[in-house]
Amino acid sequence: MTVRHEEPVANGPEPRRSGNGGEPPPVTAAEITEILVRHCGLDAEAAAAAPTASLEKLGMDSLALLELQAVVSDRYRAQIPDEAIRLSIPEIADLVAHQYDPDEERQAGAPSPTDPAGVGSGSPDPGGAGSVDRDSAEATAGPPAPRSGTTGRPGHTENSVVIAAPLDLVWDLTNDVAGWPGLFTEYQSVQILEERGDTIRFRLTMYPDDNGVVWSWVSERTADPVRREVHAHRVETGPFEYMRIHWRYAEVPGGTRMTWIQDFEMKPTAPVNTAQMTDRINANSRIQLDVIRDRVERIAAELAATAPGGAGDE
Repeated sequence: MTVRHEEPVANGPEPRRSGNGGEPPPVTAAEITEILVRHCGLDAEAAAAAPTASLEKLGMDSLALLELQAVVSDRYRAQIPDEAIRLSIPEIADLVAHQYDPDEERQAGAPSPTDPAGVGSGSPDPGGAGSVDRDSAEATAGPPAPRSGTTGRPGHTENSVVIAAPLDLVWDLTNDVAGWPGLFTEYQSVQILEERGDTIRFRLTMYPDDNGVVWSWVSERTADPVRREVHAHRVETGPFEYMRIHWRYAEVPGGTRMTWIQDFEMKPTAPVNTAQMTDRINANSRIQLDVIRDRVERIAAELAATAPGGAGDE
């Protein structure tokens, strides 16, 4: 499917000129490639070797498209339809270029590609070398408050599991963020970026998905050892307007109850709605909670067996 200047993607937004004599604004294939590599896991060498290949043929799936839609919406206030998965990177750049209005972008206080540092607006660079990352800057004051009416009713999930292990052990193991790859099945690695008292900022990297795409984002969490609670949020929000997670721990008959409460809102450009994302989060939370329960209980049993007076004591 080829997109020409006078033909937008079917069912997509109408092209919008930039007010500079009808010429398209400077949104390039290189910029779209940078977004795909940084946010969507695109292999830069594969993209360079096949410049006319569609996103689908480059291994991008619906989740990769979701991330691309979110970043393009933030950076250029442009919309990419789901059909764009069948477009090449230059075709997507062409599509975005004909929607982008730099005058509107500057009025909204966001950086322009011709003013990447945002000098005119006072806004931070959307991620250039040596610049302030926009998501990180927003996160210095904590996660953003929900914006009513943006995407409809906010999402909310609550899932819990009872672990047959002492509260102290469950707390210590599940709050050892560096050790999460040994507790969760989905995390390949954790990079600790900063620690300030009981607050830790870190990058999570998942195992490659079915298409070989590796997902990664930055989160921050603050533990309250006295109340046995943790409040966390995603710093790099991706398709979410915000994502907040509240962990709760309580002693119960038979062990420790650990509860995850997640509150979130999807960006208007996200191709999944709140109900769909709620279902995804609920399904994955139940899987991971069961995995964590089994692994913590196994560790608890091993510790009990090797403790003085335990079954393993000679």
